[in-house]
Formats: sequence, C-alpha cells, structure tokens
Amino acid sequence: MEFRRITSLPPYVFTIIDSLKVEARRAGADVIDLGFGNPDLPSPDIAVDKLCEAVRNPRNHRYSASRGIPKLRQAVSDLYLRRFGVELDPDTEVINTIGAKEGFSHLMWTLLQPGDAAVVPSPSYPIHIYGPLFAGADIREVRLGTGLDFFDGLQEAWDYSWPKPRVIVMSFPHNPTTTCVDLDFMQKVVDFARENEVIVVHDNAYADLGYDGYMPPSILQAEGAKEVAVELYSMTKSFSMAGWRVAYLSGNREVVQALAKLKSYLDYGAFQPIQIAATVTMNETPDYPKEVREVYQSRRDALCGGLNRIGWELEPPKGTMFVWAPIPEPYREMGSVEFAKMLVTEAEVAVSPGVGFGPGGEGFVRFALIENEQRINQGVRNLKRALDKLEA
Repeated sequence: MEFRRITSLPPYVFTIIDSLKVEARRAGADVIDLGFGNPDLPSPDIAVDKLCEAVRNPRNHRYSASRGIPKLRQAVSDLYLRRFGVELDPDTEVINTIGAKEGFSHLMWTLLQPGDAAVVPSPSYPIHIYGPLFAGADIREVRLGTGLDFFDGLQEAWDYSWPKPRVIVMSFPHNPTTTCVDLDFMQKVVDFARENEVIVVHDNAYADLGYDGYMPPSILQAEGAKEVAVELYSMTKSFSMAGWRVAYLSGNREVVQALAKLKSYLDYGAFQPIQIAATVTMNETPDYPKEVREVYQSRRDALCGGLNRIGWELEPPKGTMFVWAPIPEPYREMGSVEFAKMLVTEAEVAVSPGVGFGPGGEGFVRFALIENEQRINQGVRNLKRALDKLEA
C-alpha cells in the first residue's frame, strides 16, 4: 500500500540512537540522555493550578475557539509589548496554534502549493524542511553555521531560483546550529522581503534563551515587518510547557487570518482549560522565562566547560537549549550517525546525529541541555573515558 505523503520521507535517524538508548537501559546501563530536546523543567505552579481549576468547570469541556480565546490573544499581545516593544492587534494579528509544529505545518499549507518554492536553512529543525515539502513545494536550502553568512546565501538562492521562492523560513536562535542574529540582521531580511514581495516565517522558539546578556530579537521589531513577516512564539521553552502544545502566530494580518480560515476547517482549538492556564501564566509569571534561562545557561557552562577540558574544543552557544559540537578530528571520518552510536554504547551518553537535521549537519552532533549539572558532569567523565583519542 502506498501512503502519499510519507513514502518520500527518509528514515528518522534519531530513532536509531533512541533504540540503542532503550536497549542499553534495558541491559542496566545508566544512559545520560542529551539527545531529544525535551525540556525537563517543571511547568510553572500557576499553570498547573489554573489548569486544575479550569478543568473542574464543566463549561470548559466544550469545543473552544480555533483562533484562541480573546483573553489568551490579549495576553500574547501584552507579552510582545512587554518583551519586544511590539504592538499587536489581538483580534487580527494573533492566533493560537496547537504547538508551533502544528502552526508551522498548516501555515505552509496556506502559503505554498506544488510548483512553489521556499528558502530553508540547512541544517534545520526537520519540520522546517518537511513542512514546505508536505505542502507540495520545493525547497532551496541555504547553508547555515560557523563562518557562513546566511543573508548572502539567501540572496544567492534567490538570484538563482526559478520560480522565485514565495516563503523564507528562519529560526533564530537556531536549532540545531545555535546561530544567533541581531536586530540589524532581521531588518536586512525584512527589507529584502519587502523589495522582493516574499513572506518571511520566523520560528522564535528560543526567544527567551539568550546567554551572557544576549536577548534574541523578534523579527516583528524590524521596521515594516508586519508588511511581510509572521512569527511563531511557543510556551514550550520559555515557560517549560512542552506537553501543553501552546504556541502563537503573530504579525502580518492577512497571513494570520489565512491560517485562521484554514484552521477553522481543521480544529476547534486547544482544550479550553489549557488556553485559560496559558493566559494566566503569561499574565502573572512574566519573569518565569528568566528563571528558565538561568538554568539552561548553568547547564551550558557545565557541558561546554567540561568538553573543552577533555579536549573536545567548541565555542559555548549564545542561545537555544543545545550545544552544536563538531565531531573531534580523530573521529570525524566515522560520520555523525556512527559517532553518535558509539557514544551511546561506549560512553553511555545519547546525542543527536547532525545529519538528522539535513545534509548540512554532517560532521556535527547536537547535545540537548536536558539533564542537570551533576548528570552533565557524569556524562563528560564518561566521554573522557570513551574518547581516548582526544588530547586534553
């Protein structure tokens, strides 16, 4: 039997490492999992308490609003004004999505069709590559990483593409490369998009995870951004609410309303108690992202400091909850999948192979900062024993 939209999908390489991790744990190994970026920090108490209260009210058990209840959209507008200095009309420029992946995927359906093209960074979070492909469009991959100028690559991809791309997909701070940009970069992209009549979709998943004083910008802070840009903001990392599936699309009202129209056919919105809890959380714990950021920065310091001490040299990232590490030279010829497999079996440390994020990811592995400092330090000790070719 042929399944139309999944037959062309390559094997999800992360499952290879996950299977080895499960096998090792069944055999009694204490595998330190720094692979899957699944936040381990608890959600705010106020979110849990408000959810319990709202669930007990039977009026909240009915279908909700696909666009998000009005108070939720107002809370998002208030957050953007507080955090970024950006004014949003909660009625026309904000919509609730059932997590950022759902919002992004369905947004690609509204913007793209067969024969269209989208510019996507490579390597990239998989849905950023496959969202346009699911919509039937082609992608123009622009390399991203150390020493590479994404804007120059974007211009080159535009110049040599036919048909011209209708969408530019971005996400900064970037998963997996941890590349960070400033507001001047965002302004250049917005100016380019206005000049070339292209829509920019910015997934701001790590909006609050900037380190050493760096504060990631919103693309909506750029002058004229609402003419050409929309942005996804998620509560997954900022408020440690991964399983709640709460995110928002904001910006250009025509694009926001197009997604609202599509979603009106596809869903009845997130469970209303979750929307209520998210509203109260944004309004009453605005500093919670700061607490989350401090935890991840401490973990980043423990991991990067430890890796550098054992001879695995890398620069600490300025943002995200990841460390994008080049495979050490003595092991580089193994490739990212075989190297990651070796780390699970010989060091009892799970990481993500870089090639799983697209061809531009080969030669790297990604660490997720989802274990506490003690576990990270244990992982570094395990790596030191297993990687005997490193020169500390």
